[in-house]
Amino acid sequence: MKAPGDLVVHDLHAWQGHTPVLKGVGFEVGVGQTVALLGRNGSGRSTTAQALMGLVRAQGQVLWRGQNWVGQATHTIARAGLGYVPEHKDIFPGLSVQENLTLGLRPSAERRYWDWDIGFAHFPLLAERRQTPAGRLSGGEQQMLTLCRTLMGNPDIVLLDEPTEGLAPHMVEQVARCCQTLQREGVGLLLIEHKRHIAWRLAQRVLVLGQGRIVFDGTPHELDQSHHTRQQWLEA
Repeated sequence: MKAPGDLVVHDLHAWQGHTPVLKGVGFEVGVGQTVALLGRNGSGRSTTAQALMGLVRAQGQVLWRGQNWVGQATHTIARAGLGYVPEHKDIFPGLSVQENLTLGLRPSAERRYWDWDIGFAHFPLLAERRQTPAGRLSGGEQQMLTLCRTLMGNPDIVLLDEPTEGLAPHMVEQVARCCQTLQREGVGLLLIEHKRHIAWRLAQRVLVLGQGRIVFDGTPHELDQSHHTRQQWLEA
């Protein structure tokens, strides 16, 4: 039985410009569940997140909290509690770290409440650089800033597109621990990766995209046992 906070995607089609990318994608992210979305470059992983956030033209159903969010404005979707951490750093380089975080701050009526203390506790490097212009941060630090700013909005479900790509190992561990905290708090996660960086440590379910369609939906163990799926849709 589905909970009111479950995200249910059905027959989702999406385009990048005039090019069709998603061709009838369907899946679910339950309350407190972590789902990994894998696939080769060009399979439609990032387009999936962009379609859910209203950033590309899409048709189909994205059902959440009793309504279909396809066609809604991005800021409306975000304010409703769907968080998005894009693959490419999304910061305001001329603003300080703390000013960037302020832009994402949205107090939650639920028991969760990400604020300065919680955010800086999870990302101590950002605390050290709170007055530094974001444009002066390293690429890894900017990625952490993007993640932390999204979490300052206290989302109920978070879409993380390649959250550890290019990060040093100690930063990868910080992101993994942060995701584990979100899991304990009951936040749903859609973890999008090209290679299996932290997905196997966190995900209860794995989806594999191939040519704009879901070609596998199962547990990490089941994917490990599926040599055909891994070879055809994941392994270069």
